[in-house]
Amino acid sequence: MVLDPSDWSLAQRTDHVLGRLSPELASHATAETHEAALELATAPHQTVAGAAREIAALRTALASDLAAGGLRAASAGTHPFANWTETQVSSGARYQLVYESMRELARREPTFAVHVHVGVADPESAVDLMNRLRAHLPLLLALSGNSPFWQGRDTGFSSTRTPIFQAFPRVGIPRVFTSYDDYVEAVDLLLRCDAFPEPNFLWWDVRLQPSLGTVEVRIMDAQSTATRTAVLAAMVQTIAHLELEEGYHSEQLIQGLEILQENRFLAARDGMHARLIDPVAERRVSALEQLDELIAAGLPHAQELGCEDAFELAGDLARETGAAWQR
Repeated sequence: MVLDPSDWSLAQRTDHVLGRLSPELASHATAETHEAALELATAPHQTVAGAAREIAALRTALASDLAAGGLRAASAGTHPFANWTETQVSSGARYQLVYESMRELARREPTFAVHVHVGVADPESAVDLMNRLRAHLPLLLALSGNSPFWQGRDTGFSSTRTPIFQAFPRVGIPRVFTSYDDYVEAVDLLLRCDAFPEPNFLWWDVRLQPSLGTVEVRIMDAQSTATRTAVLAAMVQTIAHLELEEGYHSEQLIQGLEILQENRFLAARDGMHARLIDPVAERRVSALEQLDELIAAGLPHAQELGCEDAFELAGDLARETGAAWQR
């Protein structure tokens, strides 16, 4: 988020800012739907450590470029006291199309997320991974919760960003797809009927990115530090490896959309204090207990991927999430 340091309000100036970034930074920065938001994107990396170094460097460069124009940057799932009446939609054609289709929903307070892409070798494996990652989305949301405040008040939620963004269509946890052909058929019908112009208008919590050869996890709140962002990247990469190599979650949970949707709400509300539904045991299990079990199962995979240092920091993040730190 781009801020005015005189009062720390959102500065509706990213169209202006983007044209004045240094060339090195400009190739990694893009507009977002709202005029006070911009996105930083790393290049593809073989390791979480490489991505973490680059995102830290990009944040440092952005801070420097913004300071030259009297602005500042910050990162969280929501701005704590922004109001929709001050929100402006970016001038780019994509974002004007969003406004045309979403109407005044596009002018609600901006939300900020961290998206992690994992490269997958073939389309069928990508669909399998997307299906399996669905079962991990509530825990990833609980761990990443970093938006307790909205319109100047504490909402009682760990991730207020989640219900705010839920007002958009084509969001939330997607259904299970039986194959890549099943996915293509479903999406292509929507495209042929002009529901939206291209597949990246699907804003699901996890989605395929066929043009990049990746599965993209989108459910997590933006983090206030590069280190915390790296922890989430390590979690996603390790979970992907764990699920593709040996499986982890039961088919009952993977297939159970109603359970996943309820767990998603509980995670958004309670963060790491949530007690999530386990459909196999037919009981509620604390998010902290689930995380401990996942870390134990995933550690060998994190070691194989070389991201065990960031992966093991998930326990520290769980003890003080961004929402807890903000409060």
